[in-house]
Amino acid sequence: MLPTGTSTTYIPTMTNVASKKSAIPSYTTLLLICCGVAFGGYLGSHMRLPVVPLYARSLGADAVLVGIINSAFFLMAALLSFPLGMMSDRLGRKRLACFGALILSATSFLLYFSKTPWQMVWIYLFFGIGLAAFGPTMMSLVADISPATHLGRSYGWYTTALYTSIRLGPALGGFVAEELGFLQVFLISGILIFITFWLILFYLPRARHMLDTGAKKNQAAAAANLLHNRPLVGCWLVTLGGCFGLGMFITFFPLHAQNLGLNVAEIGLVFAVQGVSNALCRIPFGYLSDRVARRGSLVILGLLGFSAAMVGFAVSKNVVHFIVTATLFGISMGLAFTSVGALIAEAVDQESRGLAMGGYNTCIYFGMMLSSALMGSIIQRIGFENGFHLTAVINLLLVGFFYLFMKNFEPYKGKAITQ
Repeated sequence: MLPTGTSTTYIPTMTNVASKKSAIPSYTTLLLICCGVAFGGYLGSHMRLPVVPLYARSLGADAVLVGIINSAFFLMAALLSFPLGMMSDRLGRKRLACFGALILSATSFLLYFSKTPWQMVWIYLFFGIGLAAFGPTMMSLVADISPATHLGRSYGWYTTALYTSIRLGPALGGFVAEELGFLQVFLISGILIFITFWLILFYLPRARHMLDTGAKKNQAAAAANLLHNRPLVGCWLVTLGGCFGLGMFITFFPLHAQNLGLNVAEIGLVFAVQGVSNALCRIPFGYLSDRVARRGSLVILGLLGFSAAMVGFAVSKNVVHFIVTATLFGISMGLAFTSVGALIAEAVDQESRGLAMGGYNTCIYFGMMLSSALMGSIIQRIGFENGFHLTAVINLLLVGFFYLFMKNFEPYKGKAITQ
């Protein structure tokens, strides 16, 4: 999955709805529950990734329709992340997290009963709604339950649980599909996510917040100013290009690999290798980006490796080749996107950082949606191999724009925060 960040200021208050005699669980307990919720929710959601394209194909979908299925999810997630995040400020984190988990679980059970690819399109629209409600709300809830002095370690534990589940999910889904069949993947996925719903409902306290009114008044002006910030726009462009490639991998690699004779378990293994290599390198690359004079050079290096990986997927012929390519892909993503996140924080003032990161998240989903929606019809004309080559070229073009936009870049003085 693709890096996120927010910097909105909140005033937290905790309320216990069960009983005045019942003590609110400790910070450590709440953090562990949040980690468990993230692990179960994302494991259940992502174990479907390598399976949905193959199941859709078994129901008669071509590459175009498979792309439409995934783009439906990406579109809804991109459009609704901001409004549902704001809604959690008004209705409370717990309600939105429960709503998101319930929708995510329901989509898995609906996939179990789906009979046509177009039914899967509608189901994936709701999948996007569920993830847009669940993901950002849980990230905010982690901040709510954490002391100010413990935010870094809280997100360290939480994102470790999140990324680990994202990486293990596809491998688990591929294994279950190979041993038990496609439908059992959806059934197990729905049960796992429903367990997270119960964890949220019964073990997390309610938390309400008030958005700082000054921040509300400045948001419109800040948003307009961001569009004139060339380094920030450059970061958004390479994020868009990188996630265009990620969407190509998620949506069309399973079909390409199946054409070359890989089974579902092997396809899931390639997904897992990409994810694990991505996750393992993020902490050391974060330290590296703090030590180099210009982070932009690491972004360019990472995205050059990213483009090479796209070419690798085009020319690979067996599972060993794909595993090597997936390793390069994961490492390159870790290097590029860890540095991009820090660059965005340096490119704007503190009051604009939430909006800048919001634009970054939108580029993540929009890039994956574009590749899912557009590349299906293109692949039908030029083939999977040339589709991966084209993705590499698009990414390189956006790297060129990034280089031009980052020339003479100096970090914003005084308020930059890196994570």
